[in-house]
Amino acid sequence: VQLQASGGGLAQAGASLRLSCVASGRSISTYGMGWFRQAPGKEREFVAFISWSGLGEYYVSSVKGRFTISRDNAKNTVYLQMNSLKPEDTAVYSCAVKTNNRYDVAGSYNYWGQGTQVTVSS
Repeated sequence: VQLQASGGGLAQAGASLRLSCVASGRSISTYGMGWFRQAPGKEREFVAFISWSGLGEYYVSSVKGRFTISRDNAKNTVYLQMNSLKPEDTAVYSCAVKTNNRYDVAGSYNYWGQGTQVTVSS
């Protein structure tokens, strides 16, 4: 599976961005999918997870109520709608396919995309 993330950019605090993660080479319709982010000098951090059906969603506490993960299995695509952006959201955001149990650890994921940069100015 190859994953291509896009939609990042420069935004002001309070603005919105929508990230997309398009999969190719294999259907991701039977896999849970996650978004992670990594800020400069920091560890990679779990952001959001969506189950294969789209019925289960989980978020890191710092983005709850602001970010929404969704998916369109017909398009083999996962999205991350980011509202009310804050400077601390600045990071490279990557999507990945969950192939193991825990949804909130990077080790449970395989097939990482290359990431898209999100920069939020105050």
